[in-house]
Amino acid sequence: MPEQRWRSAAGQHLPFALVLGVTLLGLVRIVQYHWRQGVVLIGIALLLAALLRVLVTDEQAGLIAIRGRGIDALLYSGLGMAVIVVAMTITGGPFSR
Repeated sequence: MPEQRWRSAAGQHLPFALVLGVTLLGLVRIVQYHWRQGVVLIGIALLLAALLRVLVTDEQAGLIAIRGRGIDALLYSGLGMAVIVVAMTITGGPFSR
């Protein structure tokens, strides 16, 4: 019985861990002076959060569940797309490569 509780608790945090992992990868790319790739990865992490929010139940969503399923998916996907579009359209400046 305790093993099932542990598996349930670990499974509950898996969606958040996936999103956090992609975000950390994006932050690593930013620190390595590949800021555009890093920001796009952060946008992808938000899109992943939206997809996971739609696919998993409220109990399984864990820490990515903030509001209702539809609102979360809409906000995560909208913010993810906005971050990606802004990162791809910035030209010039001190970070250009």
